[in-house]
Amino acid sequence: MTIRILHTADCHLDSPLQSLALRDPALRDRVQTATRTAFARIIDTALAEQVHALLIAGDLFDGAERSAKTAAFLTAQLDRLRQAGIAVFYIKGNHDAENPITGALSLPDNVHVFDGRGGKVQLADTEVWIHGVSFAGRHAPDSLLGKFPAPVQGAVNIAMLHTSLVGAVGHDPYAPCTVAELAGMGFDYWALGHVHKRQVHSDAPWIVMPGIPQGRDIGEFGPKSASLLTLEAGRIEVREVATSAITFLRHRIDVSGHDDPDRLRGHLRSALEELAAEQPTDAILRLTLGGDTPLHWQLLRDRDIWQEALTQMTQDTGVLWLEKLRFDFSGAPAPVDASATDELGQMMHAMLAEPGMMAALQDEFDTLLAELPAARRAALAPTQEAAAARAQQLAASGAALMIARMKGADS
Repeated sequence: MTIRILHTADCHLDSPLQSLALRDPALRDRVQTATRTAFARIIDTALAEQVHALLIAGDLFDGAERSAKTAAFLTAQLDRLRQAGIAVFYIKGNHDAENPITGALSLPDNVHVFDGRGGKVQLADTEVWIHGVSFAGRHAPDSLLGKFPAPVQGAVNIAMLHTSLVGAVGHDPYAPCTVAELAGMGFDYWALGHVHKRQVHSDAPWIVMPGIPQGRDIGEFGPKSASLLTLEAGRIEVREVATSAITFLRHRIDVSGHDDPDRLRGHLRSALEELAAEQPTDAILRLTLGGDTPLHWQLLRDRDIWQEALTQMTQDTGVLWLEKLRFDFSGAPAPVDASATDELGQMMHAMLAEPGMMAALQDEFDTLLAELPAARRAALAPTQEAAAARAQQLAASGAALMIARMKGADS
């Protein structure tokens, strides 16, 4: 008998996507329900693959926002599985524990919600047991492994846990444990959640973090997915299935050698059309132009014009939306003339290399950071080292822009 089970986590229903590109009304209309669309695709996949069960390993909801529309949407989607005879197993993560919907929502009877005490349920008509432990509150600073019942002998045992593991970058400790501890528990598959980047930590036993099914900002770039398990003859195979409604992309186009604006525009348009053809969904793009080109001063000086041109080029593809344009001309050749502008540029670079100047700039940058909300401040400069690097980057780019404007379009 072949058994299929779909594993997802961190759906964060109705979590807003964060991007400068969302200032475009047309794009904003497309992505305001992206997390719902991704969840609906998960349901579509479950039905198409005729799975026996869907596992949701925490953070189905996002924060403490209450939404009747979210509750109605979720109930309708889970009811689609109920009508097909597909079971749903759900553990609450830290975001679910603080969301008032989870305590008031009446879910269809095909959904089993594990509580904070832990437990196990047999998947109907199979020798598969699903084990799970939910978060009892917003925080879980201690390991939850002691709450798992022992694996059932002679059966396939799948355990669900929302955890940061140990030492996950950018994550506070949530139900901390090590991969070695999980591997030693005797389960055949660990259906994890919480960390938004997909990672298969082990395949003997399987220890899988499926990642977020819909990226929410450029930091969660690339296509997102869920994990489809196939159980047959005592073996488990796992493969990714696509879920994203919108993809965040980072891409670089080399403009080396281009010395004519018209030909450069043609090169950029062709490169963007090729990139668009590779995308399975609409994509929000952070684009970098780099390389050695005599036009680099003009590109820097006329940045706003090129930004608008590239915005139009990406929209013309019908797939791409430009979030931000960056330049990386660090390898560009130094000017050979001895103009006053070049001498000023050399003076600027020398000043930026002085410790006293950078210390003053760092103080100014720290003052600006202090005016920002804590979350935005942490995203821009999570550490003092990151703040110093950001200040230096801004100073260098500002100096380059000033020089570019002084040199003029013909340089």
